[in-house]
Amino acid sequence: MRDDGARGHAVGGTRRLNSIVPAESELTPGPGEVSRLTERLFREEAGKLVATLTRHFGVEHLQLAEDVVQEALARALRLWPFYGVPNNPAAWLTQAAKNLALDVIRRQKTFTGKEAAIAAWIEQATHDPAAAETGLDKNEIRDDRLRLLFVCCHPHLAQEAQVALALKTLGGFSTLEISKAFLSTEASIAKRLTRAKQRLRADGIPFEIPIGAELSVRLDAVLQTLYLLFNEGYKASGGERLVREELCLEAIRMMTFLVEHPTGNQPPVHALLALMLFNAARLKTRSDAEGNLVRLEAQDRAKWNHELISRGMTHLSRSADGHDLSEYHLQAGIAACHCAAGDYPSTDWPQILALYDRLVHLDDSPVVALNRAIAVANVHGPAAGMEAVNAIRDRNKLETYHLLHAVLGDFEERLGRNLSAAKSFRRAEDLAHTKSERAFLEKRRRHCEAEAS
Repeated sequence: MRDDGARGHAVGGTRRLNSIVPAESELTPGPGEVSRLTERLFREEAGKLVATLTRHFGVEHLQLAEDVVQEALARALRLWPFYGVPNNPAAWLTQAAKNLALDVIRRQKTFTGKEAAIAAWIEQATHDPAAAETGLDKNEIRDDRLRLLFVCCHPHLAQEAQVALALKTLGGFSTLEISKAFLSTEASIAKRLTRAKQRLRADGIPFEIPIGAELSVRLDAVLQTLYLLFNEGYKASGGERLVREELCLEAIRMMTFLVEHPTGNQPPVHALLALMLFNAARLKTRSDAEGNLVRLEAQDRAKWNHELISRGMTHLSRSADGHDLSEYHLQAGIAACHCAAGDYPSTDWPQILALYDRLVHLDDSPVVALNRAIAVANVHGPAAGMEAVNAIRDRNKLETYHLLHAVLGDFEERLGRNLSAAKSFRRAEDLAHTKSERAFLEKRRRHCEAEAS
């Protein structure tokens, strides 16, 4: 369950139990199983439900929409251990959220005049899920989540607030996960979210897709948000799983809707979608059957999804229209080099390094510089890689980033400095947030310790 601080509304109510308990259910699960299931459903369904409720409540009631969805999930946690998990948990949560929404509008005077419309929507959507899509212009993006995404990316908000708000409301991210994505603190992100919601409410931002120049202004923040959403799925910031494929697929789905919109049909959008497709093609091989991390050089390339690679190449080609070169173009080019190589030894590392050399001029973040150092090491050797790491500007920002120490450990091991490598791997192991990464780093540390003894 996700929470970013004190609630702005109460969403209790006295709806009868039989109105939200499913008629048919599976065997009664244990509390731990229910907790894992609702966590997964939160990721998959919360954004959709919050967006749909916001369309009916209004953007000024975004917090209330989130509260309703949170309460529906809380009820699942309370009821499912006793009544069993419904055969269709997502539908159960959707209906529970709708019922709670109806309770809210009946109690709050601010919704006077909306009750009949929302009640009709609830009844209609229950019997005809496609009904919510009627009435949209053929050129509109047919998805409430994209509408809410553009609301979150309104220029009245600072860009870092835009991305944080969209990740929270649409991706179901916790403040802790967002803080890791921004290399910030959880308290800072919580304040950022609160201020962003207050600004949306105060400014009366409409729930709509902007058009023309206004859409272009918001596009950068939208792309950054979907980029971070995909990255969280590609390599989770915490938890038991290294890969959360559902987040990657959701980012690709929304990117596909965006690129099909007339105004979203732009080179950077195609480039980012290409990057996502290239990386998604490798998802199945990034961990083994036990969930352990598999390095790029050890992945079975025959199991890469070549259909996704082909789609990525198509969008990379379409991204070449125009004269501007974005960081997404360069990152997609790097990913394409990996996908085009028949095996690891044939990887075109000089081309990858050339692309990183251009990328650092567009994005001089220490993380990009660290990735460039890996390419340097593959072209010029681990000693040159160490020098590139030492030359990173603002390297101190990476000291709590486990991949910095993992990269240093790899370079030191390749140089035969096994004791130093073991110390670096130990530090990386202590900082890693996923079980599979910790296990992988522990294995490499033990190997170096054995070689050093």
